[in-house]
Amino acid sequence: MTIWTELAGTSFEVSHAPVAGTPTRVLRAGDTGDHVVMLHGTSGHLEAFVRNVPALSRGFRLHALDMLGHGWTGNPGGDLRIPRYVRHVLDYLDSRGIERAHVVGESLGGWVAGRLAADHPERVGRLVLVAPGGTVANPQVMERIRTSTKAAVTTDDRALTRRRLELLMHDPVNVSDELVDVRHTIYHRPAFVAGIDRLLCLQQLDNRTEDLLTPEQMARITAPTLIVWGAQNPFGDVPEAHRMQESIPGSVLEILPECGHWPQHEHSERFNELARKFLG
Repeated sequence: MTIWTELAGTSFEVSHAPVAGTPTRVLRAGDTGDHVVMLHGTSGHLEAFVRNVPALSRGFRLHALDMLGHGWTGNPGGDLRIPRYVRHVLDYLDSRGIERAHVVGESLGGWVAGRLAADHPERVGRLVLVAPGGTVANPQVMERIRTSTKAAVTTDDRALTRRRLELLMHDPVNVSDELVDVRHTIYHRPAFVAGIDRLLCLQQLDNRTEDLLTPEQMARITAPTLIVWGAQNPFGDVPEAHRMQESIPGSVLEILPECGHWPQHEHSERFNELARKFLG
């Protein structure tokens, strides 16, 4: 399967528009139902959701973003910390005249979504947190993310990009050549290379600790919340998921077996079923 065949039969558009002065790439699909914003993970891009767009666009208006400094979205400079990501999402909603949206956030995107829901509850309908990060600071995991990403970005070796993507999966067969092509191209854009240290600033202990999604913040989340976790998530053990579920009032936890850090991709059919039912 390729990105084009995944999206075959689905009406969508990809555009680049200024959001508070920052060129932002977004894929939009679906023309009825509630708005759903989709946020990817660290050094990722909107293609993380390509297996979800066809199913979820039937009944929802989807907005899959390249987050600030990621993909083909501009990097305005400076460290990319959680409050800035949250502001960028709010600015996007404002630019489209969207008062309230459901949010699907994977990894870093889940961290941002959680903070958005805690600090701006009036803007968030329902939350789907997919292997969300940001509740702990594990130096070993942070170093693995930082070194693997930097190596792939600073070395023109496609094998390093493939290895970075394979870190996300329980089964590496889910890393297609096309997905490697997309990420390798992004990783070697001059603007992306120039901003990589600022993008990876949350893998530094002091920055991460200051921006952590705390139990107190999670307790403020009023949006109905579904947490989806992979049983073999390499960046967070299952007890981390249970602690998050206990911290967010009324939240529901689904743990998918034989699954790594990209449940929405590795087990897309099951994820789409869960998300459609929960958001609907």
